[in-house]
Amino acid sequence: MRFISKTALAVAAIALVAPAAQAGEVKVGSVGGVTGPIAELVAAIVDGRNLAAKHVNDQGGLFKGDTYKLVLGDSACDPKAGVDAGSKIVNVEQVVAVIGASCSGATNGMVQSVTIPAGVVSLSDSATAPSITDLKDNDLVFRVAPSDAYQGLALAKLVKGSGITKVAMTYANDDYNAGIAAVFAREFKAMGGTITGNQAHEPDKPSYRSELSTLSKGGPQALAIFAYYGSSGIAIIRNSLENGLFGKFYAADGMFDQSVIDQIGADNLRGNISITQSASDYDDVSYKTFAAAFTATGGNPQAPYVAHGYDASFLMALAIEKAGSADRGKISAALRSVANAPGEVIRPGEWKKAKALIAAGKDINYEGASGNVDFDANGDVGGVYSVNTVGKDGKWETNRLN
Repeated sequence: MRFISKTALAVAAIALVAPAAQAGEVKVGSVGGVTGPIAELVAAIVDGRNLAAKHVNDQGGLFKGDTYKLVLGDSACDPKAGVDAGSKIVNVEQVVAVIGASCSGATNGMVQSVTIPAGVVSLSDSATAPSITDLKDNDLVFRVAPSDAYQGLALAKLVKGSGITKVAMTYANDDYNAGIAAVFAREFKAMGGTITGNQAHEPDKPSYRSELSTLSKGGPQALAIFAYYGSSGIAIIRNSLENGLFGKFYAADGMFDQSVIDQIGADNLRGNISITQSASDYDDVSYKTFAAAFTATGGNPQAPYVAHGYDASFLMALAIEKAGSADRGKISAALRSVANAPGEVIRPGEWKKAKALIAAGKDINYEGASGNVDFDANGDVGGVYSVNTVGKDGKWETNRLN
């Protein structure tokens, strides 16, 4: 029998496993309210994120063929759950960066307790509270969705432009809804409008009749609702109509879901509800490219923050590629580099092109499905808005706001 040394056996074993070891993966957190009051909206946003990851992996992956892997975490649209999801994603899964969380309260909780102390970049696609702008974040917190400082103004203009001069308002007591409500109230008053009543409310109550009865006093022409459809928004509309307290409603994008129409009834809402939403320029080449790809998966590209979800995921991959390694400390500067001018324009799906330009040492400038995603000093972006009303077919009809 031929004698084989232990050293030779070890070398042979290494040779057997070496090919598999060459193909690695780069993990990025994908945190969102998978459960909770806007679970249906978040499911579509996650689909947008996953489509971007598929485009990356189908066109060569990261670096020398590493898989771009999104690790899902459920923040449940809740600050404590956001901290828990962030802790697991960052400390256990050891992700290089985080996309999300989807709700402002969960995002504030996660970034302040987990990602900022850990030196990990987070890039949200749908956390819009103005408070996020002022975080002391060491340039680690970014978002591709515009601050509600803009949406609050857009909604105020819509209400005033509709001939409404007196409005009552109610808001859920959380970061997102309280933040946009404050902006709306300030801007509506500045336009000469009158707020006849302004009340906070707690989510998930069986009835809001007493609060609405109080708000109906003072002659308001409409009710502005700042809430998530799945926790209090639908109940507030139902209670208003059942008791004859309000018949006309305005709301922000936390209320935008088909279930609002399905549960209240299209005939009850047609001509009586308008909901603003952060949107895209639907005539833009980048949006059309994304829309075609997302529609091919069976999704609705105009669903809230789906385009933003795609952009956040694709941008993060571009930043990691630009950084040249899965090094948490290099992501922030790389993210600004690939998102902002100057550079050759990269659009959704153009991973192979971007990868080649980065390898050649060229600058790139991602022009996204949701807009140009140019980050300001606070990691914020501008944006455009649409208004959603009930169409003849009992579905939401979307039009861009001027």
